[in-house]
Amino acid sequence: MNKFFIILFHTFFSKLRSKSFIISTIITAVIVAGIANIDRIFEAFEDRGTEVAEVGVVDEENEYTALVQEQLGPFSDQVRLTPLSESVEEGIDRVEQGELQGLLLLEEGPDGLPQGIFKAQTVANQQAPQVIEQALQQVKIEVATARLGLDEETVESIYAPVSFQTEALSDTARSEEELTQTRFLVNALVVVIYFSVLAYGNMIAMEVATEKSSRVMEILVSSVSPVKQMFAKIFGIGLLGIVQYMLIILIGFLSMRGSMESDGFIGDMMSGVPVSLIIFALVFFLLGYLFYATISAVLGSLVSRTEEVNIVITPLTMIVVVAFLISMFGLNAPESGIITVTSYIPFFTPMVMFLRVGMLQLPFWEIALGIIVMVISIVFLALIGARIYKGGVLMYGKVSSLKDIKQALALSKKES
Repeated sequence: MNKFFIILFHTFFSKLRSKSFIISTIITAVIVAGIANIDRIFEAFEDRGTEVAEVGVVDEENEYTALVQEQLGPFSDQVRLTPLSESVEEGIDRVEQGELQGLLLLEEGPDGLPQGIFKAQTVANQQAPQVIEQALQQVKIEVATARLGLDEETVESIYAPVSFQTEALSDTARSEEELTQTRFLVNALVVVIYFSVLAYGNMIAMEVATEKSSRVMEILVSSVSPVKQMFAKIFGIGLLGIVQYMLIILIGFLSMRGSMESDGFIGDMMSGVPVSLIIFALVFFLLGYLFYATISAVLGSLVSRTEEVNIVITPLTMIVVVAFLISMFGLNAPESGIITVTSYIPFFTPMVMFLRVGMLQLPFWEIALGIIVMVISIVFLALIGARIYKGGVLMYGKVSSLKDIKQALALSKKES
């Protein structure tokens, strides 16, 4: 057992001190902090760079300019209308010379309602045209309703959103509010499993391949059993992942603490999430990590050079991508047949079964069956994988096909 922990902590601390881990952690933390403060970042740039867009208005009938200006009241810090007495051609010249950012032509359409044409040097900047269009739309509604003799309350009732609610008839089904709360946690865990498998699975395979290419593996195999060696690396990288996630979560929490305390985000989001769901989240995350990490370690033992790691990991990566896509589909259709079936396939169970646990009220035997499937799969992979691992680390040369697995098993028997 001492040798197991020696390899575990050696793997952990060597990766913890590596430049790749430090740089990736810093970059991820910066991205998380940026996302958490994205509204403040946009506000900072808007405060410094926004200018009031001065738009000239040519209104031949002089009927709609005042009405549009009234509707633009809340957006006066973005758009300012300037009535022009000159012709359209003169107004266009002022736009081309940079005196105006745009020219608005207001006129009465064939239906007797206002319409507008916005002219500018380019149409890339849509802020001013969109604001003016919204204001003109409100003016059109006012003119049309006035002609029909409708009062303001009637118009508001017509445009008010329809009242529509969904209610579950089953007593055990989750309500819409509970689904909204759990959907966040389910989506977050699915994304975490996805990126964890891609990042740490590749890291495990690379670690095995690196030691194998340096011939250190031959010494380790002779002194430590393959099972201990393989799982020491798996748990070492797993411990590294926990540390990295804790740092990122802490930075994200500190970045969002001000806004969360002011609007009660934490309480509102977590108050309706059952404790059992959080426990299942941890269970399926750990099972998923052990399952994919074991496969990654076995695949890493089959290559002789680190350059070949991506070749053997690619099929596993594609499977993880498929599992992620199925989970994203299941967020809107958790009772779909494909979701039910794939939740019992070990490659998909960690993501898909947890999705079903979060979105549906499953009987306990279904959840237990999913956990049992994962445990049996991990044990099977550990037994078979250890034999492949023991023979694979002694194989050198280019990986050609699945025949290498048979060769690794044959070498394992000889060593035994």
